[in-house]
Amino acid sequence: MDIEILAHKFYDYSNFIRGFSKDTVSRYKACINFYIRIAHITKLSEVTESNVRNFMLFGRTERHWKANSFISILISLRVFFAWCIKEGYMEKNPTDDIEAPKPEKKLPPKLTRQDTLKLLEVAYNYPYDYKFLRYRNHAMFSMFVFAGLRKKELLNIKCVDVDIENLSIFVSQGKGSKDRVIPMSYTLAQSLRKYSDERKRLKKTCPEFFTSLNRNHGYTDSGLKRLVVQMRKASKVKFNIHKLRHTFATLMLEGGCDIYSLSRMMGHSDIKTTTIYLAASAEHLRGQMMKHPLNDLR
Repeated sequence: MDIEILAHKFYDYSNFIRGFSKDTVSRYKACINFYIRIAHITKLSEVTESNVRNFMLFGRTERHWKANSFISILISLRVFFAWCIKEGYMEKNPTDDIEAPKPEKKLPPKLTRQDTLKLLEVAYNYPYDYKFLRYRNHAMFSMFVFAGLRKKELLNIKCVDVDIENLSIFVSQGKGSKDRVIPMSYTLAQSLRKYSDERKRLKKTCPEFFTSLNRNHGYTDSGLKRLVVQMRKASKVKFNIHKLRHTFATLMLEGGCDIYSLSRMMGHSDIKTTTIYLAASAEHLRGQMMKHPLNDLR
């Protein structure tokens, strides 16, 4: 059986039956295609534990995959071969006996409070040609810093999802196809209201909340990438969108937010994912240490 034909059936299964995200399916495609190319195979019958193991070793030694990359690629191949077994195309999964390295446990990168404030100030005070850009860009960075949205969540958010009056943001089908509601702070509401008023003044009617300047449609991923580069250069702050999400989580803990509430706001499926921010927040840990009952001893 042609392995590329099978792979396309697997992608359709992953997309339409399992409902995996486009990013997940794209990762499957990249890993399987890379394996096919490096192993020089065209038929499923040519797949062996030996050439899969050699492929993984090639990635680790020649491509210098980090442990987490190795694990991600191995899992992608394992899921594909498991599907082949389920459909009756294979009898044994060639990845079963391949040992994976221990995952790297790194603290999530974040901005300091000073750098976060500096970024917001630059986003607002930058010498834009149009007032709309000032309010929109400041509102977007405020959403990242004060609500912890992921990049795609922000770009996909609709006008009906932003309730400034009731101070809430509805995230529809975020990562893992989960809906969630994030409470809105007064500071964020003030920024969003300024942008919303300017959006109405320019008669933007598209359903997406964040729009482009010249066209009546949602702001694009490429536009956001250019904006990030522009703000990095202007503010001299090294950041990316996901670092802003980490910054939101860390600042919330330092402000006294409990881990369960933060997990709900972040949209994590497992609260263990959220606990990594406890180690990232020195201020939070210091505050907890001050609760030791013997600290009052002289």
